[in-house]
Amino acid sequence: MSYYVTTPIYYVNAEPHLGHAYSTMAADVLARHMRQRGEDVFFLTGTDEHGEPIENAAEREGVTPQELADRNAAKFEELLPIIDVTNDFFIRTSDPRHAEKVAEIMQRVYDNGWVTKGTYEGWYCPRCADFKTERELGPGNTCPIHEIALEQEREENWFFRLSAFQERLEKLYEERPDFVIPEVRRNEAVAFIKGGLEDVSLSRPKLKWGMPLPWDSDQRMYVWFDALLNYVTALGFAREGEDLTERYWPADMHLMAKEILKFHAVIWPALLWAADLEPPKRMAIHGFLLMGEKKMSKSLGNVLDPFEVIDRFGSDALRFYCFREVSFGQDGSISTAGFESRYETELANDFGNLASRVLAMVDRYRAGVVPKAAIDAVLEEDFEGVVERFSELLDRAELTQALEEAWKLVRRLNRYVEETKPWELAKDEADPERLDEVLYNLAEGLRVTTLLLVPYLPRSADQLLGALGEESRALAELGSHPGGQKVERVPPLFPKIEPPA
Repeated sequence: MSYYVTTPIYYVNAEPHLGHAYSTMAADVLARHMRQRGEDVFFLTGTDEHGEPIENAAEREGVTPQELADRNAAKFEELLPIIDVTNDFFIRTSDPRHAEKVAEIMQRVYDNGWVTKGTYEGWYCPRCADFKTERELGPGNTCPIHEIALEQEREENWFFRLSAFQERLEKLYEERPDFVIPEVRRNEAVAFIKGGLEDVSLSRPKLKWGMPLPWDSDQRMYVWFDALLNYVTALGFAREGEDLTERYWPADMHLMAKEILKFHAVIWPALLWAADLEPPKRMAIHGFLLMGEKKMSKSLGNVLDPFEVIDRFGSDALRFYCFREVSFGQDGSISTAGFESRYETELANDFGNLASRVLAMVDRYRAGVVPKAAIDAVLEEDFEGVVERFSELLDRAELTQALEEAWKLVRRLNRYVEETKPWELAKDEADPERLDEVLYNLAEGLRVTTLLLVPYLPRSADQLLGALGEESRALAELGSHPGGQKVERVPPLFPKIEPPA
């Protein structure tokens, strides 16, 4: 089975911050998990490099839009290995191969009769690169996201006939209740559609930095149409000499933040239908990471630098914290104090300490070889069906709930250590089988739990699985390894962090 997961593509008008890393790490969790399940995975991320926000940012800096795009796209690409992201391709919308395919698809939309010419008059946000309807305005005709006064624009544009897809979109949401998740975001999309759809501007005559329309070179394509098509166009040139469209389209999962819901959940399916393509199978919309009361945003100046966080805590700690602290799909506050607390209590104490103790006891009491024994009935119930539960949660992009399933096992194994007291069993030479059973269950439980945690803690999990003598990364149930493997001690997975000088 194939599995195609995408992130949104990120504007290059500024450098990456933790909000960008959050979406990308979420997609990586899903991609890694699906590979563990044996799926044929394709994972796409990249940068959105056209439109007024880039044009304006470049002008402020005294560089060309292409120079700004090249500089910041490189920074987005450099972030990926730092946060341990395993994308299969990185698309840049300034790539001529993308432009060629966009022109081909949009010409088809035009030829199919879904484009008309007309005059647009309304409120426009240059930072969103979005025309706002009256019901999307903030107080005093402001942008509710960027909190800036909006500009009244009047232009002669080409329009995409979105209104013609009203009934078809309503039917899509009726027939596929999980097309957009979580439900609160689905309800927003449905409310927008039922409020009555208007045709949307497809082009901008004033724009200089954008793709010309294939049928009207005097007009530049409105950036969102060029950007949305990346999910399809990338498959045509991601691998040299191979077109992957038939293999992976429609996408299984688009991941994105809630401020771009309208474009993806309403305009995107209609545009695909207009181009004779299928809409994606599912979209998962996450909330904002908040610093204080506001969404992290470069334009608001309240960002947490992922590079700094990783320098101090490591990439696994960042990945863990983001999905542990904030329920995926909801808005949630993050802070440096929150990082430190989760790191110390859960990563260092709960998981890191458990791993160190189990490996040390097997080394000390059984010369580093996991005994062969039976599953302890007191643990069996806690682990029963966990792989299925975990996988079902990630199928619904419930990343925080899936992580909690794994963490229940971490806590259970720590309790099991305290209940069985292997150090006391080691003194009782009359019953060596009981110590064998306890050590086997601890090592086996730790192996199964660590396999679940591979997508969240890839570096630590890889190191620990190596120490446990586990070569495979496929998910496993408790008792699927008979024991007998050699294990090795490892340095602390999450060493205590000294406060910075």
